[in-house]
Amino acid sequence: MRLVIFGATGRTGLELVRQALDLGHEVTAVVRDPARLPDGLRGRVETVTADLADPQAIAPAIKGRDAVLIALGPRGRGPTTVHSSSMRSITQAMARVSVRRVLLVSAAGLVADAGDGAVTRYVLKPLILQPLLKNSYTDLAESERLLRASGLDWTIVRPSRLLDGGLTGRYRTARDLNLRGGRSTTRADLADCMLKLAADPTSAGHVVSVAT
Repeated sequence: MRLVIFGATGRTGLELVRQALDLGHEVTAVVRDPARLPDGLRGRVETVTADLADPQAIAPAIKGRDAVLIALGPRGRGPTTVHSSSMRSITQAMARVSVRRVLLVSAAGLVADAGDGAVTRYVLKPLILQPLLKNSYTDLAESERLLRASGLDWTIVRPSRLLDGGLTGRYRTARDLNLRGGRSTTRADLADCMLKLAADPTSAGHVVSVAT
């Protein structure tokens, strides 16, 4: 596939880039600072430097690609619009160049539902995680809303707590429901899951939870 990755220099984004290249995909990395890509990757990807708030600037990077993968995140826990402002631009740019497939890295802590155990659903998420990460989660929820309303072929991927461990291949997934007992997800497993979902048209229009 011909893939565009936003957030390619982040820890999850780098895993996406590495694994996509190893699978033989063509990768375009949209970044603010190309120097943050490791030397071993920089020569293997097409790098585009662009302002993510400008749909016109990022549209050429998306044109002609098969799927867009978004792995952006804020720095710190203060007020942020990183997720929502970039989502507005990306979806507008995708509509301009007629690219439909898009996957977003979200977070399992954002929503408590029947897939969670009682403690997680009624205590851990609403009383601890969501207040602690209020700013990021508020922006991420708006980003999800914008993506759902875009009319694109979207998949929202909600991993549990992200770790830097390697690929285990032992992760579980669930569609439109949280995973009971899903405590953590390695970034390598998340990347593996996203790349498989990118090629799976049946995942469009669904939220996919992933955890070990």
